Amino acid sequence: MGDALYLQSPFVKEIERLGLAWAFTLKENQPDLLREAERFTQASPTGVHVEPGREIRYWHLPEVDWPVADRLVRVVKTVRIEQRQRVTIAEKDGQRTKSKTAAPQQSTSFYATNFDLGSISPLFIHEFSRSRWRIDTEVFQTITTDCHLKHPAVHQTTALVVLTMIRFLAYTLSLVFYHRQVRSHARGKCETFHECAKRIAYWFLTPAANTS
Repeated sequence: MGDALYLQSPFVKEIERLGLAWAFTLKENQPDLLREAERFTQASPTGVHVEPGREIRYWHLPEVDWPVADRLVRVVKTVRIEQRQRVTIAEKDGQRTKSKTAAPQQSTSFYATNFDLGSISPLFIHEFSRSRWRIDTEVFQTITTDCHLKHPAVHQTTALVVLTMIRFLAYTLSLVFYHRQVRSHARGKCETFHECAKRIAYWFLTPAANTS
């Protein structure tokens, strides 16, 4: 996953020359491409993927003109409809009661890529992009809660900034490895990253010597 602004530069040609694919989430920072994608996805979706409690409708546009970059790109649009529990409060005879009701929650996303799907479902682009988002979320949550470190910009000392960046990079690489190598090859239900990291840490713990 990359940033749309970087992919307009000659740097992307070097990426493609190496045979690498790129993708980015299409947002308002690329208004022309986004408007084209919205215009061509007004009809019925290309397909619908149904899971327990969730439905994903997707549109696949193999070639969409990207004027700023002077090229054609592949665009995938997804609409996720998930059933979420919503708490409602009702008051009767001076007493308040809480109840949970299922309510659909809808979210729409656009993705642009040069990846040649071939026989692969367009949903691959959606899942790939979502996995990057989950990694980012877990990284920032762990850095701020478990490591008790705020955003590096609030620190005035260079040493603290460098230390934060090193920890951030190390944790990100560990999480990428977990999602790409461990979780993707698991045959059954896979434990969470924190459980996996804890298990590995215990393997390296040296039992304390008995001094009694």
